[in-house]
Amino acid sequence: MKEKKMSNLSEEIINRYLTGQCSEEELIEVNAWMKESEENARQLFRMEEIYHLGKFDQYTDEQRILRAEKQLYKKLDEEKGKQSKILSMHRWMKYAAVIAVMLVMGGGVVYWFYQSGNNQQMMVAVASEGIVKEVVLPDGSKVWLNNAATLKYPREFSEKERNVYLEGEAYFEVTKNRHKPFTVQSDAIRVRVLGTTFNLKSDKRCRIAEATLIEGEIEVKGNKEEGQIILTPGQRAELNKNNGRLTVKQVDAKLDAVWHDNLIPFQKADIFTITKALERFYDVKIILSPDIQTGKTYSGVLKRKSNIESVLKSLQNSIPIDYKIVGNNIFISPK
Repeated sequence: MKEKKMSNLSEEIINRYLTGQCSEEELIEVNAWMKESEENARQLFRMEEIYHLGKFDQYTDEQRILRAEKQLYKKLDEEKGKQSKILSMHRWMKYAAVIAVMLVMGGGVVYWFYQSGNNQQMMVAVASEGIVKEVVLPDGSKVWLNNAATLKYPREFSEKERNVYLEGEAYFEVTKNRHKPFTVQSDAIRVRVLGTTFNLKSDKRCRIAEATLIEGEIEVKGNKEEGQIILTPGQRAELNKNNGRLTVKQVDAKLDAVWHDNLIPFQKADIFTITKALERFYDVKIILSPDIQTGKTYSGVLKRKSNIESVLKSLQNSIPIDYKIVGNNIFISPK
């Protein structure tokens, strides 16, 4: 595609923005260009709508079924591969016996692994799709696992430390113990605390890992030594896995963690704040029409529903909006 200037914004940057591949600097440039005029905002909104409509409508029903089948078989092959690796491991484990016990617990699954070779006893809790799963750790700390998150922890903590491993998103209420630090390790960052309440989100599929502090104090550090930050309540640490940049933002911390009790409270929130919370809650992308009203604020509580469309219908009772859902993208315009 030939590059040409579109009101001082290159078509190449716009293409990267639409495909979700632009850098942070380019994203700032796009936002600045959009704010220059209402026409720019309208133009970008239409381009996003056309792009996403085209992206999802280019396949026939038969093609969509074939694509879904391929993805399913790929997932099954991956699971078979994992099982083969486990069987191979058992063949060469000469001195260690491994026992695995699976327990079904209120919408989640807990695996207990015991390896006699080094007296290591590990628990693995996995939250089911669409359920928030509560886990009580050996020290009494409570962890709520979000959609399909995985938590690994020892059956008993050692005398000097409390270490757990998280993949996905979880809300922590850590029991205070100044003599035994509590550390959460993930694929990108680790959080160290003595006793506090925080939310940690670190998914291998996402380029941003983040920790948000609700109460107390936590230390956040990148696994590759990307800085070290002490957070105070109301702050969120974000690590960009691509460039290794660790930054701190002032946020409404409670909104980052409301998923664990299935409620989304709003206090004098505008449409931007509300849609951002819905994006985090339902893992969707919401695109607002440039002519939507932004001056009004709303207060209340939204109850989590099984899907985003049910929430949007409830929202229409208070806010005059229309919406269009295309795959994982939602276009919101004034009614």
